[in-house]
Amino acid sequence: MRLKGKLVSWNADKAFGFIAPNGGGAQVFIHKSAFSNRKRAPQLNDVITFSVIKDNQNRYCANQATFSGEKLQKKQAKKVNRFSVILSTLFITLLIIAYLLDNLPQKLLLLYLAASIITFVIYASDKSKAQRGAWRTPESTLHLFALIGGWPGAAFAQQLLRHKSKKAEFRNIFWLTVIANIAALAWLMSTHGKEGLSLFS
Repeated sequence: MRLKGKLVSWNADKAFGFIAPNGGGAQVFIHKSAFSNRKRAPQLNDVITFSVIKDNQNRYCANQATFSGEKLQKKQAKKVNRFSVILSTLFITLLIIAYLLDNLPQKLLLLYLAASIITFVIYASDKSKAQRGAWRTPESTLHLFALIGGWPGAAFAQQLLRHKSKKAEFRNIFWLTVIANIAALAWLMSTHGKEGLSLFS
C-alpha cells in the first residue's frame, strides 16, 4: 500500500528525516537510501509517496519513496562482481594449500581468516548503521582491516551485501590495500622475508 505525506524534518548531514502522513498518525522515519531518485536533495515540505516496511530493529520506516510528480521505477537486480569474489576465493584457497604443504605458518593463515571474518562483520554493521542513519564506521578503519589481511572478507561484503561497491574513490583505495597486502605476503614468502615469516611460526 502506497502512502503520501509531507517531509517535516530532514538532517542533511546524517541523510535522514521524518514524514508526516496525510491521513494523520505517527511520523514515519525515512533515510536517503529509501528514495528512488537519490540525485535530488530532499527539502522540507516536499510531498512524498512511499511504502512502509520494518527495519532490522522492527521499527517502521519509509521505503520506495518518490517525490511528487515522479513515478516509482523498479530497481534492477544488482550484479555481483565475479572478479572480486573469485579472486578472494582463489586467494584463500591458495593460502590453505600453502599451509597444507608446510609453506605457510598456521598463525598467518588464521590471521587472514580471522581478519576476513571480522572485516565482513564490520561492513555488515556499517551498512546497518547507514540504513538507520547512525554514526558510521570511518572508511580509514575499513581500509586498515583490508590492509592487514581482511580484504577477502571486504570483497565478499562489498558484493554480497552491496555495500561500498560503487564509490570509485573508496574502491580505488581498497584495491591499493589489496595490492599492498599481496605484495607484503609475497615478500614474506620469498627468500628475503624468511626471517619475518618465522615470526608467525
